[in-house]
Amino acid sequence: MAPVATTPPATASAPKNLAIPLIDFHTLLSTSPSAKAETSRAILSAFEEDGFLYLENVPIAPSTLSEVFSHSKRFFERGQWQKDSLAWTTPSSNRGYVARGREKASNNLSRDEVQKEKSSNPDLKESFEIGREGVEGHPNQWPHIFDAEGAHFKKTMKEFYLECKEMHRLIMSAIAIGMGLDEHYFDRMVIKGDNNLRLLHYPSVKKEVFEKNKGQVRAGAHSDYGSVTLLFQDMRGGLQVQTSAGDWLDVTPIEGTVVVNAGDLLARWTNDLIKSTKHRVVEPPISEEGMDEYPARYSVVYFCNPDFDTWIEALPGTWEKDKYGKKYEGINCGDYLVQRLSVTY
Repeated sequence: MAPVATTPPATASAPKNLAIPLIDFHTLLSTSPSAKAETSRAILSAFEEDGFLYLENVPIAPSTLSEVFSHSKRFFERGQWQKDSLAWTTPSSNRGYVARGREKASNNLSRDEVQKEKSSNPDLKESFEIGREGVEGHPNQWPHIFDAEGAHFKKTMKEFYLECKEMHRLIMSAIAIGMGLDEHYFDRMVIKGDNNLRLLHYPSVKKEVFEKNKGQVRAGAHSDYGSVTLLFQDMRGGLQVQTSAGDWLDVTPIEGTVVVNAGDLLARWTNDLIKSTKHRVVEPPISEEGMDEYPARYSVVYFCNPDFDTWIEALPGTWEKDKYGKKYEGINCGDYLVQRLSVTY
C-alpha cells in the first residue's frame, strides 16, 4: 500500500482514511470455493504489502466483546495488591499480571538496550496475560480466588480464548489458500493453541507528560513476535503503523472490526514474502478543546502462534526462486518466542 499521510513524531492526528484494506471475514466461511479463494488472496495481498488489515463480520458476537472489555476494565480496577499477587513471572510461562513499567515494547534485540529505553521512555500501560489452559508447570493466574467476579472473568476469558483460536485457524487457512497450498496445510500446526490473550490498560495520562518528553509513547515501536495478531480496540485511538517509506499512519478504530497484522515468525516462515510491520501506541488525537488529560485506553490482543513444538523454516514456494534461497535457519517455535520475550521484560 502506498503511504497516505504522515503524522508528527509520537502524536496521533485526527482520523484519516488509511489504505489498510477492510476485508469481509464472513466469505471465508462460504461454501463457494471462488469466494473463499478471492478473500484468501485479498488477505495474503494485505500481509504481503504492509502486513496490516481490518476484518469485519468476524464470528465473535459483539455482546461477547462487550463482556470481555467490561471484565478487563474491572480487573484493572482491582487493588494493586490483588493484581500483584497474580504477577507475570517468566518468559516461558508468559502468564499473569504485568505492572506498569515492567515491559518495554521494542524491536531491539539487546536486553541492555531495551532496559535503557525502559528507563528513558517507559511504556504507559499495564497488562494481563493468559495462555493455553492445562500446560504443566505454567498455570494461568486467574482472579477467581478473590470473588465471584473473578470466577466470571475466568469463564469469559477461557471461552473467548477458544473463539480467537478458531479465528486464527481460519486466517491461517486463508494464507494457505492464497499461497496455493492446501487449505488445511497449517491445521496440524495450530491444534494445541499455544497463543497468548493479552488484556491491556493504558491509564489516563496528563498531556504534559507528552509535552515534557517528546519521545514518550504509550507503547514503543515494535513488531509482534508470532504468526498473526488479532487486535480488538476501543475507540480512543493512538495506534499507528509504520509504512515502508517510514511514515507513521493512524490505524483509526472502526467499530465492529478487528485489526489483524502479521508477526515476525510468519515473515520468517514465508521467507519475508509476508511483512511484519512496526507499530506503536502514541499520544491519542485530541477529542476536546482545552482538555489536559487523555482518558484511559483499553484493548484486547490475541497473539497467535504455531504450536510451540512446530519447526519453523521457509515454506514451499517462498524460497526456491529467491536468489538468496532460505534467508533464515530453521528454529523451534517455542524457543524462538521465549528468546524474544526474554529481551522485553
